[in-house]
Amino acid sequence: MIVQKVKAVVFLSFFVFLTCLGGEVLADPTSPSYQIGPSDQLRIFIWKETELTQDLQVMPDGKITFPLIGEIEAAGKTVTDLKKLITEKLKKFVTAPEVTVIVTQSNSRQIYLIGRVARPGPYALGAEMTVLQALSVAGGFAEWADEKSIKIVRREHGKEVQLPFNYKDYIGGRNTEQNVLLRPRDTVVVP
Repeated sequence: MIVQKVKAVVFLSFFVFLTCLGGEVLADPTSPSYQIGPSDQLRIFIWKETELTQDLQVMPDGKITFPLIGEIEAAGKTVTDLKKLITEKLKKFVTAPEVTVIVTQSNSRQIYLIGRVARPGPYALGAEMTVLQALSVAGGFAEWADEKSIKIVRREHGKEVQLPFNYKDYIGGRNTEQNVLLRPRDTVVVP
């Protein structure tokens, strides 16, 4: 029994190691198109080049600074795109570089819940997260919450837009389209 558990742990460790070498590890494994954004934490591993391996934070302007390469744009790129870019730029300095890019912490994809929820504050935006799911993550409603007048505040084309969400209608099966998918930096306001 113990031998089987040890084998399982060794196999799992080996699988994780191989996955990391492939450079396809993502902060959100359900979304292969995850786009890196400002404030995201990255680990960039260059195989057999330990002095180049870096833990970096994407700067507010969307760039990172990497040894030998200098500043490069990271925001808006997928993990795979950034891996390819770094690999190509490193070829001038390193023979056949093997690059792995890992998003160790996703800070750019956050939403905010304020007002009468059990736990107001910033939360990581999950894949395909709706208003109802965000309210659940925040612990539901606090006492005296106005469940009929919730607003989703978002910026679109430089302007602030407010989308209504009536919880009572939604759970009653009415106006189900108001349970929209949230976007990074949306704010859910519960009066």
